Amino acid sequence: MTGEERPVSGVRRGGYTARPNDRRRGPALARFGGLLGVLAVAAVLLWLLSSITVGPAVNGVVFSMAESNPSLLQVGPVARIVRDRLGADLTAPAGTNATIVHFKVPLGATTADVAGSLQRDGLVRDGFAITYLAITEGLAGQIQAGAYDLNQTMTPQAILARLQQAPVPTVTVALREGLRLEQITAYLETLPLKMDVQAFYQLALHPTPAILSSYPFLSTLPAGRSLEGFLGAGTFDVYQDVTPEQMVRDLLDLWQSDIGMGAVQQAQKEGRNFYQVLSLASLVEQEARVPSERVLIAGVYANRLAQKMALDADPTVIYGYDTAQLRKTPFAQWKDYVFWNALANPGSVKLPADLQGFQTYTWTGMFPGPICTPSLASVKAALNPDTATGYLYFLAKNDGSHTHAFARTYAEQLANMRRYGYIQ
Repeated sequence: MTGEERPVSGVRRGGYTARPNDRRRGPALARFGGLLGVLAVAAVLLWLLSSITVGPAVNGVVFSMAESNPSLLQVGPVARIVRDRLGADLTAPAGTNATIVHFKVPLGATTADVAGSLQRDGLVRDGFAITYLAITEGLAGQIQAGAYDLNQTMTPQAILARLQQAPVPTVTVALREGLRLEQITAYLETLPLKMDVQAFYQLALHPTPAILSSYPFLSTLPAGRSLEGFLGAGTFDVYQDVTPEQMVRDLLDLWQSDIGMGAVQQAQKEGRNFYQVLSLASLVEQEARVPSERVLIAGVYANRLAQKMALDADPTVIYGYDTAQLRKTPFAQWKDYVFWNALANPGSVKLPADLQGFQTYTWTGMFPGPICTPSLASVKAALNPDTATGYLYFLAKNDGSHTHAFARTYAEQLANMRRYGYIQ
């Protein structure tokens, strides 16, 4: 491949994803296949340039054609016209701001993709200057995927040279659904980050007005509550010196892209409290192991709430118990704490007064808030619970299938308990 068709080299890192933008400017030009197409266009251009008086109009046409098919920059007369048209954009920095800009080159991005991103980030005056330099200097395949520290005072040539060097080291963050805030925090403590992880935790506990106002879905967050349930899951790369606020925003961005306002709007359209929907979804996330059972489990809890029954949900009690234990555990030891350990008799667990709402064997009604980050599937189940079955009980079969036995009456529940070895 030639010119901007050549993807950048490098090794995939974490969440980098190739998203070619196929940036094209000026009049559309039919794509020519392979080398024959390039040679054909080049021949036409050479004839054109040698047969007529070259003026501004012709130069403009040639420039637009080169933008649409940068491979033509390998043709001498075309390169000269483009160079003249770009002028100072080839050598002048984009500005005077020396603030570092963290710039990422995704694996698989083309030279034109990178050039377009540089222009959008205000790092070059004209992205096509980068494409011109890369192709005319034979560097189109030398840009390395990864993260770089750039700034506006760098010339296009300096930026291109920097993008051929080793990227700035980054750290891959991999978070699955079902983690509570303290688990996320403990995990971050194990990574080679320069960030103050405890400051991250405090910010997630007490989000600032600036953070709250940046994400419309956080308008559903009751005053004084943490971001539990809204911190998204996924794999992504961050700089070692990522700030606590940027880390919080990265996780909120993940939640927004995965779940987003669509779920909030559905709940609001149905007159439901989305924060309670999210709380139910977090409980479903902890209970369900088989996707098809999510709506059934959500239905059990929805039916129990409708009948003003206690939820009798082990995960909420474990959440409250772990919260109380973590308060007594030094922060540095959180990374060694074992979360979500089953409790022998959850109904008898006593919780501090401010956590009583999570003791759902004695508390009637909805528990105070989310107990983890739920998946989109669990949110959908909480929005659309299967209540028509009339199920009020369920228990794990403990047969290796990860499925549950459901019951409509307590008598049926007792029968299931005998069948699956809970009682004699």
